[in-house]
Amino acid sequence: MANNKILFVTSEAYPLIKTGGLGDVAGSLPVALKAQRNDIRIIMPAYRDAMRKAEKLGFASFHMEGVPETVRLLEGRLPGTTVKLLLVDSPVHFDRPGGPYAAPDGHDWGDNAERFATFARVVSAVALNKAGLDWQPDIVHCNDWQSGLVPALLSQHPNRPATIFTIHNLAYHGHFDSSKFQSLHLPHFLWGMQGLEFHHGLSFIKGGLVFADMINTVSPTYAEEIRTPHFGYGLDGLLNHRADRLVGILNGVDYKQWNPANDLYLKHHFDSHKLDGKAKNKDELQKQFGLSQQADTPLLGLVGRLVEQKGIDLVLDIIPQLMELDVQLVVLGTGAKTFQAKLEAAAAKYPQQIAVHIGFSEAMAHQIEAGADMFLMPSRFEPCGLNQIYSLCYGTVPIVRHTGGLADTVIDANEENIKLGQASGFHFEHASAHELLPACQRAISTYRQQPKLWKKIITTGMKQDFSWKQSAKHYLELYQTAQQLRGKHS
Repeated sequence: MANNKILFVTSEAYPLIKTGGLGDVAGSLPVALKAQRNDIRIIMPAYRDAMRKAEKLGFASFHMEGVPETVRLLEGRLPGTTVKLLLVDSPVHFDRPGGPYAAPDGHDWGDNAERFATFARVVSAVALNKAGLDWQPDIVHCNDWQSGLVPALLSQHPNRPATIFTIHNLAYHGHFDSSKFQSLHLPHFLWGMQGLEFHHGLSFIKGGLVFADMINTVSPTYAEEIRTPHFGYGLDGLLNHRADRLVGILNGVDYKQWNPANDLYLKHHFDSHKLDGKAKNKDELQKQFGLSQQADTPLLGLVGRLVEQKGIDLVLDIIPQLMELDVQLVVLGTGAKTFQAKLEAAAAKYPQQIAVHIGFSEAMAHQIEAGADMFLMPSRFEPCGLNQIYSLCYGTVPIVRHTGGLADTVIDANEENIKLGQASGFHFEHASAHELLPACQRAISTYRQQPKLWKKIITTGMKQDFSWKQSAKHYLELYQTAQQLRGKHS
């Protein structure tokens, strides 16, 4: 199915602004959909940083129905692409320092409800062709709580487009005091348990979960997990009620940015047929981080947020045992100060075996993926995850917890999967150090004692295709279903 008119609604998009996986998706999926001959336009807030980076910006509209006159719409291009970009320019809401959701001190902006309600009203005007653009989409694709009000606002209009709501992380609801419902002047019919009310407060994410024609998550396993009390954050009942409208579509990867055969951040390139460059990158990584340069010593990498969700506490718990196994560990990331301090203390205690860089560096992230032998990703939950897919592409064998997108992308090296030639990594089941350590031991033992099998696991992972082209096909099918079900209650 092609030639859809799609309005892609997001609160961030790489390379304009990015805080996590949503930014990667919004910077890649629309490009893949455009390549399949769809008329797609991204709409997002005109943050100060986004305004600086957007290409060929011009005025698109000043007067939009239901929107204050102080708000205007700018049009340009997503940098490096031909995808049209619409920026909602409301200086009082978006022209400020800091991130898209939080101030420079790390605390959420106090007016986030007002900011993203204004954004939703502009999106609704564009969706209903009331923004002076002479263009109305067939599909409005919303993402996470920041655009959750859009399906709710559109639901009152009979001639609206079909709506999709994608959950990137259900842990974030966009929950505000109930008084905000009145102050935002939202339609009265949206209040109540069947609408936006959640534990006596206003929930933006419920706007998407209740009113969208179709809902999806960013991996099939996560779509199942969020229907349970453990992963549902109080919304599992609603998600089970709408289970017939809920699907999981695995995120893709931008192989233009992540490809060891031509990665600009690497001194030595390689692919699944010629792995010599990987060993050279390992040597470079050891040298860069001041570790002893021993080619045969297993080197484990970890890149990500240093928070409990990512299981960094589990890694800290097993560091003494890992060091006894004579391995090395390189960590790149930021997060909770207690975890940062404990990691730095471990690096000081084992200077030849552990290196830690607090902060983020795109170059270092690529270099760790290319130079490490194994990649640690023991997440408590992971809606999709991208680093494990990067690791597969770079021949760095993932050690992951069996959850969400990790379960969908990494095939455990158990006896059956090895026989089938499908093994690409190592799983453990429960979020505990007692299970993470044996998974690491299995991987390290395979690396040292079964080099042929290890190479097979590496090449199996490197040959997987997680491109956005594949994911885009599934989204086009989802759009078609949403159009068929538009306005019908589930």
